[in-house]
Amino acid sequence: MKQASFEKLHQPHWHSFAQQVQALHKGTATPKQLESFAQDYRRICQHLALAQQRGYSTPLLEHLQQLTLQGHQQFYRHKSSLLTQLLTFIVIDFPATVRQQWRCIALATLLFFGSAALMAVLTGVFPNLIYSVMSPAQVAHMESMYDPAQRVIGPMSARDHQDDWLMFGFYILNNIGIAFQTFASGLLLGLGSLFFLLFNGINIGAVAGHLTRIGYTDTFWPFVVGHGAFELTAIAIAGGAGLKLGAALIAPGALSRAAALQTAARVSIKLVGGVIVFLVLAAFIEAYWSSSNSTAVPIKLAVGASLWLLVLTYLAFSGRRRYAA
Repeated sequence: MKQASFEKLHQPHWHSFAQQVQALHKGTATPKQLESFAQDYRRICQHLALAQQRGYSTPLLEHLQQLTLQGHQQFYRHKSSLLTQLLTFIVIDFPATVRQQWRCIALATLLFFGSAALMAVLTGVFPNLIYSVMSPAQVAHMESMYDPAQRVIGPMSARDHQDDWLMFGFYILNNIGIAFQTFASGLLLGLGSLFFLLFNGINIGAVAGHLTRIGYTDTFWPFVVGHGAFELTAIAIAGGAGLKLGAALIAPGALSRAAALQTAARVSIKLVGGVIVFLVLAAFIEAYWSSSNSTAVPIKLAVGASLWLLVLTYLAFSGRRRYAA
């Protein structure tokens, strides 16, 4: 792009940013200016980098450098607290990014939940199919975990209640490991994410179908329905983030593959940040709520259904009005 076209395209933003910096310096900035400042500052930095890369004139570079310096000073003067940034990310940035990347996430969701549902049905119809994904010893161990005679249900059913906090840490590490594997393997042209979405979906579906068929519905479903709202959704989103990386490598468009991957990674990292928050919540619910038999099954199912509705509502609507502003 020629310098004249570059200046004509971005001059209104530069003028607006200069007024924004001046308002911040005087303490007269509006709430909307405060909210958009960080994003506007990053855009100015990008424009400066482009101008330097393309060898534009010294006066333009000096002007952009001056704007960047002024923005830098105001950015760190008005930088919000870590807690505020975290809350902003959870309430606004993460759900907005999920909605923006709905195509990749919808595909990952279809692969993950679709394979799980199909395998659950097939395992219920063909009982021996469970042994195609699990050994007889693994099946026996799984059945013992969800045996209605157990006092504490789940993968760590032999523990005492005082060990719940240890299991909380275990679930975090285990679940984040699965999600990161599903995400990072997207670098293999998306094939890794595709594999792990289907692999985990098939295994979860096989377990669900088998335990339902043998009558363990009052232990298995109340156990998984609560934390599953956060955990399973997180895995699907991690898969979507991985497919985003793969798509950048397969079809970079006008960009080089390295540039396309860098752009996709910035978006995917936001998704992974939200995935981690979801998995921490899932681990807490799994350790302190899901594994207990002291709560009636109808209550567990009702709470689980409410959590699924909460997750879907949050991803669909949270921060929509403020983000649009």
